[in-house]
Amino acid sequence: MSEEQGITVSKEENISAWYQELIVKSNLADYSSVSGCIVYRPLAYSIWERVKEEVDKRFKEIGIENAYFPLLIPESLLEKEAEHFQGFTPEVAWVTEAGNSELNERLAIRPTSEAIMYDSYSKWIKSWRDLPLKLNQWNNVIRWEFKHPTPFLRTREFLWNEGHNVYETKEGALEDKVRVLGAYKEVVEDYMALPGFIGRKTEKEKFAGAVDTWSMEHLLPDGKAIQGPDYHYDGTNFAEAFEITFMGRGSEEKYPHQTTYAITTRQLGIMIMVHSDDRGLVIPPKLAPIKTVIVPIPADEDYNERILEKGREISSKLEDCKIDDRENQTPGWKFNEWELKGVPLRIEIGPEEIKENTLTLVRRDNQEKITVEQSEAKEKVEEILEKIQKKLLKNAREFLNENTRETRSYGELKQILEEKGGFIKAPWCGKSSCEKKIKDETTAKITNIPSKYETPENEECIKCGEKAKYWVNFAKSY
Repeated sequence: MSEEQGITVSKEENISAWYQELIVKSNLADYSSVSGCIVYRPLAYSIWERVKEEVDKRFKEIGIENAYFPLLIPESLLEKEAEHFQGFTPEVAWVTEAGNSELNERLAIRPTSEAIMYDSYSKWIKSWRDLPLKLNQWNNVIRWEFKHPTPFLRTREFLWNEGHNVYETKEGALEDKVRVLGAYKEVVEDYMALPGFIGRKTEKEKFAGAVDTWSMEHLLPDGKAIQGPDYHYDGTNFAEAFEITFMGRGSEEKYPHQTTYAITTRQLGIMIMVHSDDRGLVIPPKLAPIKTVIVPIPADEDYNERILEKGREISSKLEDCKIDDRENQTPGWKFNEWELKGVPLRIEIGPEEIKENTLTLVRRDNQEKITVEQSEAKEKVEEILEKIQKKLLKNAREFLNENTRETRSYGELKQILEEKGGFIKAPWCGKSSCEKKIKDETTAKITNIPSKYETPENEECIKCGEKAKYWVNFAKSY
């Protein structure tokens, strides 16, 4: 493989250029003729399908059902919830004509589905017996971002789940919060090998229209934070806006409590950026469409058929295994290509392996070479794939821990942000005024109030010096 076909930019020297080159050359995605919209090539879409499958399986255990609502939303419905609509106004793409006819009412291309779904909910929900209603969509949305688009991380069209649940009480809504965030955490950590901080957003950073928002926040290799999955408790805000009422158990009319939650294809970009290197992609084995690739090492004619036969035999015993028997490329070229595409484990079979009844295994994550007996191939491959999966999470967790620092000094906070980045744990009074001043002066925001942090005792706010209410994480964010 020539230099032009491989990665030519170092991740450490220029992470942005490295990432852009990696996305295209690994065949994950390509740019399209629509500005800010990408093509998800089969490799990327296959990974997303596996994420979706695992999340969806956990949703069903919670009692969440899948449905589908229209892509187009009448403007009159969006305007019913002014606070929410105002937050999306600059990002909405509109349909104004059909054929040669101008429409009587503008139709928004779905930026999110509260308006179209809750119009139906107002018809369906009449009694407490109709609750809880737990519906989810796997779909695409359009948000006409004007910031610099980046594949997966910030695109005008992206894929996600959007869950919209309705409950009799606040308690029911918050009970499912734990279960939904737990489902996201399992998939993000156990499959994508990505750790993060789960916590509540501040009033300033919460989702428009929500009473409270909880998020999972990740750290990218450049020291910037980025939001992952989230969950919103919306109280009765949307119920009141869309006139969703039900007859309670005591025959009184009530507004139900609602929640929304999502995980998006942004998560793929986070995974790619955290784990991959200058050789190309590194895909966690649990999500890899091809977990193992067998590369025959050709010799003379007597050996070649035996090598291919052994490769096919081994391949038939392994899950998601491919044998690369192309004759027009050298083994070295194949090694580089499969490393670029992130296949977790390579198996080399040549004359020496045939003689010794062994296999040479090469890990994608650290290039370690391991010799195993052919008779133990299935057991050893599964064992090594599990080790790779755990090692990727361990590496990411160590990076997160090493780049999460604690300070009580505002001067030190600014210095860390300038020189090192990462998360900075600091005491905060809870006032939006202090939060805003810090962001204005440092460009860092409070990513969330991590659930794992205890309430500070006898601590002063890092900015104003008043009694602190929370330990929070500050970070420059994507």
